[in-house]
Amino acid sequence: MRNQSSGGRPPGSRRRPALLWLLLPYVLFLVALPLVNRVTPTVFGLPFLFFWMLLATLATPLSVWLARRGDRKRGQA
Repeated sequence: MRNQSSGGRPPGSRRRPALLWLLLPYVLFLVALPLVNRVTPTVFGLPFLFFWMLLATLATPLSVWLARRGDRKRGQA
């Protein structure tokens, strides 16, 4: 018997839009990397590429926390 409360989708296939936050590190590290691959300008005395990688590394735990927070808010945790 199918679970009709999820709009006709089988159980376990609920939409979880909060997990889209987990795409942020992927985009920052891989997709945008060819666009920021340069030494100049310098930001806080760091080459731009190094600053970008540092920013992406610091944004990763934030995006995981946002995904977990959104998931828990929906009662998924």
